[in-house]
Amino acid sequence: MTCNIQIEDNKIYAPLKDKWLVLKPEEEVRQKYICRLVDSYGYDLKLMTQELQVSNSSRGQGRAMADIVIWKSEKDKLEENSPIIVVECKAEYLTIREEDYFQGSNYASWAGADFFVTTNLKETKIFQVVKGKIPKRLKEIIDIPKYSIVNNDKKIEELLKQTKSFTRDEFSKLLSKCHNIIRNNDRLSPEAAFDEISKILFIKIRYERSNDKAQLFSFDEFTKDRESYEKYKPKDGLEFYQFLFEQTKEEFKDDDLFSEHEKMRIKQGSFEAIVKELEKYNLSITSDDVKGIAFEQFLGKTFRGELGQFFTPRTVVDFMNDILDPKEGEVICDPCCGSGGFLIKSFEYVRSQIEEDIQKEKEEIKKKFYDEKYEKLSDKEKAKIDEKVNKLFAKLNSELNKDIKNSRLRKLSYDCVFGTDANPRMSRTAKMNMIMHGDGHGGVHHNDGLLNVNGIFENRFDVILTNPPFGSRIEKSLKITEEDRLTDKERIKKYQERYGEKVYNKAQSQINDNINKSLLSLYDTGKMSSLTEVLFIERCLRLLKAGGRMGIVLPEGVLNNSNLQKVRDYVETKAKIILITSIPQDVFIASGATVKPSLLFFKKFTDAEAKEYEAIKVEATKKIEEKYKEKLEEINKKLAKKGKEALSADEKKSLRKEKKELETKIEAEIRAKIKEKFNYEIPIAEVQKAGISTTGAKIENELIPLKDEFSKYRKEHKLWSSKKLAFEYKIEDEKIIRVLDDEEFSL
Repeated sequence: MTCNIQIEDNKIYAPLKDKWLVLKPEEEVRQKYICRLVDSYGYDLKLMTQELQVSNSSRGQGRAMADIVIWKSEKDKLEENSPIIVVECKAEYLTIREEDYFQGSNYASWAGADFFVTTNLKETKIFQVVKGKIPKRLKEIIDIPKYSIVNNDKKIEELLKQTKSFTRDEFSKLLSKCHNIIRNNDRLSPEAAFDEISKILFIKIRYERSNDKAQLFSFDEFTKDRESYEKYKPKDGLEFYQFLFEQTKEEFKDDDLFSEHEKMRIKQGSFEAIVKELEKYNLSITSDDVKGIAFEQFLGKTFRGELGQFFTPRTVVDFMNDILDPKEGEVICDPCCGSGGFLIKSFEYVRSQIEEDIQKEKEEIKKKFYDEKYEKLSDKEKAKIDEKVNKLFAKLNSELNKDIKNSRLRKLSYDCVFGTDANPRMSRTAKMNMIMHGDGHGGVHHNDGLLNVNGIFENRFDVILTNPPFGSRIEKSLKITEEDRLTDKERIKKYQERYGEKVYNKAQSQINDNINKSLLSLYDTGKMSSLTEVLFIERCLRLLKAGGRMGIVLPEGVLNNSNLQKVRDYVETKAKIILITSIPQDVFIASGATVKPSLLFFKKFTDAEAKEYEAIKVEATKKIEEKYKEKLEEINKKLAKKGKEALSADEKKSLRKEKKELETKIEAEIRAKIKEKFNYEIPIAEVQKAGISTTGAKIENELIPLKDEFSKYRKEHKLWSSKKLAFEYKIEDEKIIRVLDDEEFSL
């Protein structure tokens, strides 16, 4: 038996109800999952029911209806015995939230089911219902049983033991095994081998997200599809695995993921062997950062050194993001984005805020419609209310659809996340990684992080999170060349329309007006140091808006090294240091780093703070210079003497030394005076354990309580005002109007 989706005139056929229903996003997901149950798991439609009431109606909740319920046999269904599976469906663009697990768990527990599933097709979570336990104690497993084993206790027991989702260590080991297959069969370098593994992962994810009937990209499914393809393949056609890669390239052709002529560089046998290794895991149902695991931990372990610099440990990424607390509407950047870890975390962090806001609005709608009057209504009248609420919910859900113009998630995805990386492999990896995580990839570019591109230019960003390369230097001979200049007229026009012609042209003048000039000459700190980390401190400060904030990973002591005192002085003329956190070297050893790191957080001066600082500086300079004016003039007069009064060479040398010492003293006293007047507290913390050992194992994480402590401190001292966008939703009949700053938008 097969199941086919039927859609006509904005309606979709529901075989379990034997009628056509209005085509809503949730309904489409439900019907597709029903077909998946038939085609992939072998369940007959006669064993299922759609929309079964699983608990009594309660005010404020409406009627609790399970989307799909499946029994072991027609007899069990007829006798209303406990089902085996309960399924909850969400619209494809909605993220599966923890509360969805608990809702499904309650439904499944009430019905006496053995399993429950919550799915939006792109992401699926599967749990065993632990009988006799609190519903919130969830036991996640990797799959539901196929119909062929529902009465086989031994097979069910084996399935229940497979509770391992993609942990970092497991996935790292699995990818290492795949890496060895390529090494042994195809003799590619580690970097080239990773490229091939990433292509296969991308093919697998695309397949599992888009294929409704066979979600898992297994070797069996690959073989079936290959046999079907080869029946109609032209004589000069591609091998099937190359054809799958071409499909993947085509789907993402606008994202510059692969070059036009890019091919799989491994043998078909290697491809098939890797598919077999990966087939027991479904990438689309794993909520953990599977792609981040592949691109960060695996590479960090496999390529210590050259590529290790691109991967910031997860515990550090989480801590820095939590400290800076980005909000909806704020523009975020990482000019050294590596595999995109900081950008992905910030994207997910803000997206969760939007989802929570939408959920709160839904609760308000339920309070409005499911009041005391609702309980007294007839079933027919209740059904009308339920339908109205569902329509309002559907409109709110559109805010979480990045494909809908002006939706909140679209603005986050396309207007608020930017990054660059100078390594082409890493910039591509970051784009791939972000696509897999929800989006934001359009703002990521292969570009020198010190140069402007797209929307990455001065005074643009509210939040910057970055981990620049340590220890390397920018040579004076490195010039800005014609290759750095953007000449694509179509893209230039697009950027001018997006950011404003005057603003964008000014940003591009950084490159256009400095062709053949040294890159170092663009930066004030280039006269003080050629270290990349120093230049990126200035770069980030320039990218920030007034009052913007940044977190940066730096070698310990970079701002208190006596050789870099001028750099610290420069930074303190532009921003306040809001937190310095020393972390153990262990954290980065797993990525191949050898330098003990510190996490530094800055807040760029607001316009008022910049004026205050400048006024204090002028006053301090005037006062201190006046103090030593006579002595300095006296030295200068002696040095200016000529003829018979002229000093000897030794006397001049001695005086010049005295003058230099005096000028140094004046500078030091001016700095001290400024700090006295422009005084603020700089919290400094040192943690001994940061959640990860030298081997990459999970250990105690002292960054978590530090984050909570700093959050409290930050709010008490009002270090910055990071207000979330204040959306208001007005309900007019079945319409919802979003209001922000008197601007109305009808959903």
